[in-house]
Amino acid sequence: MAKTFEKERKRIAKKKGGNIEALHANSRNAKRLHKAVIRDDRLEKLAAARKKQDKPLIRRTRFFLEAARENELKPLEPAAIQAKIQEFVQQHNEAYEELKKTRRAGRPPSTREDLLKMAIAALETEHKNGFYLPDIASEENLEMFERWDGSNWAFLTNVSWVKISADGTTKPSSFPPQGL
Repeated sequence: MAKTFEKERKRIAKKKGGNIEALHANSRNAKRLHKAVIRDDRLEKLAAARKKQDKPLIRRTRFFLEAARENELKPLEPAAIQAKIQEFVQQHNEAYEELKKTRRAGRPPSTREDLLKMAIAALETEHKNGFYLPDIASEENLEMFERWDGSNWAFLTNVSWVKISADGTTKPSSFPPQGL
C-alpha cells in the first residue's frame, strides 16, 4: 500500500536533509509526490477491480473444494460430479423464486431478479457447453487442491482444470479460463 509514495518521500527527504515539510506547492518535488499518490491510487483501483473479477471463480473453486472434502478427498465419480455441478448451477433458483413470489402482479421484475435470472441462464449455458471446474476426479489433483488456502489466485495454476459438459464429456482445460 502506497509503495511509490513512500519511495518518493524517502528520496526527497534524503535530498532535502530530512525536512520534507518545507516544500513549495508547485515545486518539482511536490509534483513528484503528487504523481506518486495518483499512481498508488490507480494501482489500488486496478487491484480491487481484478479481485472483484476473480471472486466468482474463487467462489466456484471453494464450492468444489468443499465437495471434495465432504467426500474425504477421494476422487468423485462422474455422476457425483454432475450432481455437484447441478447443485452449483441451481444455487440461485431459490432466491429467484422467492423474489418472483414477493413481486406484486403487474409489476416489472426488480434489478436483483433480472441479475439472478441472467446468472442462472449463464450457468445453465455453461453447463450445457462445458462447465469449468478443478479436476476433482483425480487423486493427485485433489492432494494439490487441498493445499490451496482459499484465496490465493496464483496457486490455482498448479491445479489441473477440466470442462465437463451436461452429457458427461470431460475435456482438459487451463487456468485462468478464457472467456468465462
